[in-house]
Formats: sequence, C-alpha cells, structure tokens
Amino acid sequence: MLVSKMGLSDSFRSMGKVLKLSRKPDFDELKLSIKICFIGLIAVGVFGFIIQLIASLILGTGG
Repeated sequence: MLVSKMGLSDSFRSMGKVLKLSRKPDFDELKLSIKICFIGLIAVGVFGFIIQLIASLILGTGG
C-alpha cells in the first residue's frame, strides 16, 4: 500500500507549480479535445449497446 507523507503545504506548493505551467488552450486544441471526448463517449456507448444486445440475445429477453 502506497502511503503519501506529503504535507498540506507540500500539496499546495505542488498545485501551484502545476498552475504556473498550465496555459489556456487555443481554439484548435480545444476543438481537438472536444472531438476526442465525443469519440470516447460514442465508443463507450456503442460498446455498452453491443454488450446489452449480446446479453439480450443470450438470455432471450426482448429488452
């Protein structure tokens, strides 16, 4: 089991470093991120639909 010995001040310092390195994405990066999220959402939905379809065929229920 991994136990972190990082204190509260160390956590805030680490968060500050991340915020200093971060920047606002331009429109193209934002558009690409949205496309990737939607593709992932559709893929998960299709995968769930296929599992539901297979389960209903195996169990013989209409849905």
